[in-house]
Amino acid sequence: MKESNEVPKKYEPVVPAHENIAEVTWKAIILGAIISVVFGVANAYLGLKFGMTVSASIPAAVISMAVLRIFFKRVTVLENNIVQTVGSAGESLAAGIIFTIPAFFIWSADQALASQGYFHEVTKMQIFWLSMLGGSLGILLMIPLRKYLVDREHGKLAFPEGTACAEIIVAGDEGGSKAKLVFSGIAIGALYKVLMNMLKGWSESVNYDFKGILKGGTIGVDATPALLGVGYIIGPRIAALMLSGAVLGYLGIGPLLAFIGDQIPGQIIAPATKALSDLNPAELRDFYIKYLGVGAVALGGFVSLIKSFPTIVSSFSKGFSQLAGKKIDINDVPRTDRDLPMKWVLLGVLAIIIAIWLLPGTELRLIGVVLAVLFGFFFVVVAARIVGIVGSSSSPVSGMTIATLLVTCLILLYFGVEGVKGMVTAMSVGTIVCIAVCMSGDIAQDLKTGYLLGASPYRQQLTEFIGLLFPAIAMGFTVYFLNEAFGFVQIEGSTRAPLLAPQANVMATVVKGVMSGNLPWLPIIVGGMIALAVELLGISSLPFAIGLYLPLSLSTPIMTGGLVALLIKKMSKKDEQKKKNEQGILFASGIVAGDALIGVLVAFMIGSWGAYEHFYDAHDGMMATLTGSWGPWVSLAAFFGLAALLGHLAWRGFKSKK
Repeated sequence: MKESNEVPKKYEPVVPAHENIAEVTWKAIILGAIISVVFGVANAYLGLKFGMTVSASIPAAVISMAVLRIFFKRVTVLENNIVQTVGSAGESLAAGIIFTIPAFFIWSADQALASQGYFHEVTKMQIFWLSMLGGSLGILLMIPLRKYLVDREHGKLAFPEGTACAEIIVAGDEGGSKAKLVFSGIAIGALYKVLMNMLKGWSESVNYDFKGILKGGTIGVDATPALLGVGYIIGPRIAALMLSGAVLGYLGIGPLLAFIGDQIPGQIIAPATKALSDLNPAELRDFYIKYLGVGAVALGGFVSLIKSFPTIVSSFSKGFSQLAGKKIDINDVPRTDRDLPMKWVLLGVLAIIIAIWLLPGTELRLIGVVLAVLFGFFFVVVAARIVGIVGSSSSPVSGMTIATLLVTCLILLYFGVEGVKGMVTAMSVGTIVCIAVCMSGDIAQDLKTGYLLGASPYRQQLTEFIGLLFPAIAMGFTVYFLNEAFGFVQIEGSTRAPLLAPQANVMATVVKGVMSGNLPWLPIIVGGMIALAVELLGISSLPFAIGLYLPLSLSTPIMTGGLVALLIKKMSKKDEQKKKNEQGILFASGIVAGDALIGVLVAFMIGSWGAYEHFYDAHDGMMATLTGSWGPWVSLAAFFGLAALLGHLAWRGFKSKK
C-alpha cells in the first residue's frame, strides 16, 4: 500500500478553540483533589500487595460526571476533564512510590546490611519531597513534548486511556445512543469484574506450562475486560508487535533455556539460585527473560528519544526565542495550543535541581542530581511515547527504573561511591526518576484527553500540580501505616503475611547486586541487541520490547481486542469502517472503565473489611475459585464471550442506524 504524501487535516476538537466555556472551577478542583487522594491510597495498598495498580483517569471521569450532575445543573465537558486530570495524579504517584520507597524498609530489615552499619530509614517528610520533586520534574519535562506526541502524532499514537476517557466524557455529555453504549459497557465490565474478581467466581488468569518439546514455554491470558478494551483501542498492529515480543520470550527463549538446562542437569547458572533444568516458566522469566526485556526497553527507549529529538530541539528553540526577546502575541496562539511558557518550565526545572541537591538524608550530591535529571528527561520521553502506544496500564515503568538503577550504580561505583551510601544514593535517584516517569505518563494521557475535547493545555498543566500535591502529603503516612501493619518482608516469629512489594523487592535486589558485583549484565546486553535487530528491520522496537518484558498473559488479551478491531474493519465497507470502529471504541472504553472502578472498590474492601480480606486471600489462586477446577474454563468462556459481544456491538450499532 502506498503511503499518502498529503498533509493530514487538522483535528477539530469537541470544543473549538474560539469557544470559551467553564474549565477550571473550584468544584472541579476540589472533587479532583479528593479523588486523587482516595485513588492514590487505594492503589498504594493494591500495588504493594499484588504488584499492580488500576488506572484512575477513566473512573475519575465517570465519578465526576455522576457527582457533578447530581449537585449542579450544568457541567461542561472541560470541567469533567479537569476533574480527571487532577484525580488521576494520585494513582500515578502511588505507582512511583510503591515501586521504590519500600526498598529502604526492606534494607532496614536486612540483618547482613545491619551488620555493615545500615541504619537509613526514609522519613515521611522525605517521601513527600521526593514525591513533589520527582512528580514536578515529570510534569515539566513533558510540556515541551506535547506538540509532538499529542498533536503531531495524532492518528499514530492511540493513547488508549486518554482516548477512552474523552469518549466517555463526550458520551456522558451528549447522552443518547452514545451514552447508552458507553454506560452499558461500564455496567457489563463492572459486572464481569465483580463476578470474577470480587466474588472469585472464576479465574482471572489462565496459564498453561508446556511439557515435552516445548518445556519451559508457557501460554496464558489475563482475562480482564480492561486489557480486552485496551487491545481494541490501540488496534491490531501495535497489539501484534507486543505479542511478537512475548512469543519470542516465552515460546522461544524460554524453551531454549529449558533445553540447555536438560543438557546440563543440576547446573546452576547465575542469577538463578537453583539448577536451570529445575526452573519453571515463571522462574525462567524472573531470572533471565525479564533482564532481556530490561535491555530491550532501554534500547527501544533510546531510539524513541532519537526519533523525537528534532521536535524536542524545535520546542526548546521556540521557547528560548521567546526568552531572547522575540515576543509572540498570545492572541495569535489558539487557546487549545497554549502551553506553559518555556521561561517558567526552565525556571521550574532549575528550582527542582537545586531542591534535589539540598534534600537532606538521601545522599544526593551533585552527581546524584545530574543523574536524576538526565535519566528523568530520557525516560520521561520514553514513557510518554509508551503510554501513547499501549496505555498507562501496560507501561513498563519498573523496567525503565531498573535500567536507571543499573547505570546509576555503575557510575557511582566509577566515582567511588559504594556500600550503603551508594545504595541510598542510587535508590534516591531511582525514586525521583520512577515518580517522574509515572507522572509524565499520566499527564500525557490527560493532555490527549484534553486535546480531543478542546481543553487549554496550560490549564491542565497547572492543575496537574494540584493533583500531585494532595496525594504526596498522604503517601508518606500510607507507606508507614502499611509497613507497621504488615511489613514488606517476612519477620521471624510473625504469623501475618507481609505485603510483598514485588517491584521494590526486585529493585532492592538489583541495587544490592550491582554494588556487590553479582548482577547479570549479559542478558541485559543481549536484550538490547534483540531490540536493535528489530529496529534494523524497519519496525519500531518499543512495542516489541514491552511485550518481551511483560508476561505473555498480558499480551494475549490485548491481541484479542486488536483482532476484534481488525475483524470489524475487514468485514465493513470502506465508508463504514470509521463509524463502526468508533462504535467499538465507545463500548471498549466502557468496559475498561467498569473494570477499573471495581478494581478500586476491591482495593478498598481488602483494606477496610477484614472478613472480605480473608475471603479474598483464601481464593487468591487460579484453581481456588468458587468454580473450582472449572475456573479456567469458565474464565475463557466468559472472556471470549465478552470479546464476541464487543465485536457484535461494534458491528450492530451503525448497521441499525443506516
